[in-house]
Amino acid sequence: MKKLCHSIFTALALAGLMAGASAEDYKPRMIRFGYGLAEDSNQGRAVKFFADDLARRTGGKLKAKGFGGASLGNDMQMQNALIGGAQEMMVGSTATLVGIVSEFGVFDLPFVFRNEREADAILDGPFGQKLADKLQEKGLVGLVYWENGFRNLTNSKRPVSRMEDMQGIKLRVMQNPVYIDMFKGFGANAIPLPFSELFTALETGTVDGQENPVTTIQSSKFYEVQKYLSMTKHVYSPWIVLASKRWWDGLSNDERKAIQEAAAASRDFERKDSRAASAKAIDFLKSKGMQITVVSDKEIERMQEASRQAMFKFANDGHAKLIKDLQGDLEKLRK
Repeated sequence: MKKLCHSIFTALALAGLMAGASAEDYKPRMIRFGYGLAEDSNQGRAVKFFADDLARRTGGKLKAKGFGGASLGNDMQMQNALIGGAQEMMVGSTATLVGIVSEFGVFDLPFVFRNEREADAILDGPFGQKLADKLQEKGLVGLVYWENGFRNLTNSKRPVSRMEDMQGIKLRVMQNPVYIDMFKGFGANAIPLPFSELFTALETGTVDGQENPVTTIQSSKFYEVQKYLSMTKHVYSPWIVLASKRWWDGLSNDERKAIQEAAAASRDFERKDSRAASAKAIDFLKSKGMQITVVSDKEIERMQEASRQAMFKFANDGHAKLIKDLQGDLEKLRK
């Protein structure tokens, strides 16, 4: 009986120690998760999904709090905050990472993806992972890619159905050389500005137009200051969920695993949500008085030809193999 009791007490003690060790794998943490769009945008909904999912996985120990509307700064400012360890997580455009890892400019090249299926396969596959891995030596951890979507053109001057219609339009573009070269090739006056300054710039006439997916045009209320929308689908634009490497390295393996899994779940949610919202956004923008022009296939071909210079320049800047690898992966998908 004594031996039996001793065995039971020993087993209970070991179980208690194991439970304690397991509980310690998740420390109470508050994660500041910054993003640029409004809280009721597809970005905001996905950040909330991530926070809820992460809390469920960790018994409420890891709590993520979303900070929308660029309240923690624009994409570049948040990236620097992550690198310095002053902020834990963010989601933003891959385009603003070009100054940190120039290879991300490949996703800004015009007319690369034909549809969302191709984009998902490339971003979630070895090609997208290889680019994300390059961020670690710069102080960032790339977790997953979300969808921003196919970008379209708006302006307050006139309908744009041909490239010639862009002549003289002051068009806000992201702070990215590929975008500047592309729209200069189209004949627009490309003006780089942070997204956080865009609505005011449109409202005051500092710029005449901008280009973004229809969901962003809706959630950012650009229809209040833009009359004309042209469906160009000139670039498929991804977002990337980032973590501070300085912060990430201080997490336990279980904490990193939970965050990675919650990020993957949020990716699947966000893409589904974004695509459903895109289908509804066109009717919404029409109801708000926007005049929508569907650019013809023939004109799209002209735009593709005019934008080749941006691709050649990117290739000549040391990225020829990167483009070749992407094109090779796309050819395999299209067979």
